[in-house]
Amino acid sequence: MKYSIVTFGCRVNQADSFVIEEELRRRGAVNAPPEDADLVVINSCSVTASADQGTRQTIRRIVRSNPDVRVVVTGCYATRRPDEILALPNVVRVVSNEVKESLVSVLDADGELTTGQRFDGGDGPCGMTLEPGVAGRTALTLRVQTGCDEQCSYCIIPRTRGTGRSRPLPEVLRDVWRAVDAGYREIAITGVHLGSYGRDLGGGSTLATLVRALSEWPDDVLFRISSLEPMDCTPEIIEIAAHSPRIAPHFHLPLQHGSDAMLASMNRPYTAAYYRDLIDRIRASIADASIGTDLIVGFPGERDQHFDEMVRVIESLSLSYLHVFPYSDRPGTAASSLPNKVDGNEIRARGRMLRQIGEAKARMFRASQAGREVRALTVDDGYSAVTGNYLKVRLGAPRPRNTWIRVTL
Repeated sequence: MKYSIVTFGCRVNQADSFVIEEELRRRGAVNAPPEDADLVVINSCSVTASADQGTRQTIRRIVRSNPDVRVVVTGCYATRRPDEILALPNVVRVVSNEVKESLVSVLDADGELTTGQRFDGGDGPCGMTLEPGVAGRTALTLRVQTGCDEQCSYCIIPRTRGTGRSRPLPEVLRDVWRAVDAGYREIAITGVHLGSYGRDLGGGSTLATLVRALSEWPDDVLFRISSLEPMDCTPEIIEIAAHSPRIAPHFHLPLQHGSDAMLASMNRPYTAAYYRDLIDRIRASIADASIGTDLIVGFPGERDQHFDEMVRVIESLSLSYLHVFPYSDRPGTAASSLPNKVDGNEIRARGRMLRQIGEAKARMFRASQAGREVRALTVDDGYSAVTGNYLKVRLGAPRPRNTWIRVTL
């Protein structure tokens, strides 16, 4: 059987798709383009209305080019609105996030898969069937946690992912070993609320415990810590990253807004001053770290003065890049019932301004790195490489993919 997986949204979805793909390959399935596949798995996102639309458009486009394809949809949109998904052409099954990890087993048990004889990849029960380079992948994204217990007023994800659940540390370290043994040189550690890792496990488990274990890994592998809420980026984690070559000098810390009034309305548990101090602490410990953030523009009640506050804060911060998102009502969230919605044209105008600031920040960060000699991992076609502090560079001559090299920026 030929399969294709299309993934939308966050790194957690990327990690989940990797697990699904590995299970399909263990059953003998072969990767193919969507237009040539027998089965297409769509791993959907629902963080914004445009994310929902992207899933619908993609399914219709695939079916137009492949009328006999069977489509299975999972992820957050599938969990939030299964009725809408089932109404789309060729969708044979909707699988919620709650059972996503068992998606392939469920399909197999119900006779949805015709993959032939099972196999284990030849590596025994702990072997990994997906090596670097498969499906365009060089680095591996590994999910260590899912779910979220926070109550951000704009976010639907706690309803689609459930409460916070962490994978036990020995299980995580086993998967790291499998990945390194398969040849991966970079592993991104991710979770829906990554900073809450270990809280549900007891025994003193924390994200810092995990990061410290990774920082002492004996093999030559780089661990990239995925998005962290500002209140979860502790001095201990910063200290570990500053002193271990195994932890990438890269922090993604969603601020969401620069106005304390808007942060309070969003139910974010920190202030702009707290965030500024956090960035300063990181810069003092790791001068060349890449620090990125997420911002929401046009949140209900956002007046000119609130937006101006955000602009002033962002311009004052030593950031490397910005991800700017227009506010999108998610039915069922507290924010969806708030008054004083911002006009769509105004949201777009404010978003453009923030993106321009972000582009300037990115240029400044790249310019600050010029002349440095650093280590990077070759990706894509061998003409590109990614540094530890998240700069993608173009090489003058191709090098073998998934190789550590020294480059002068």
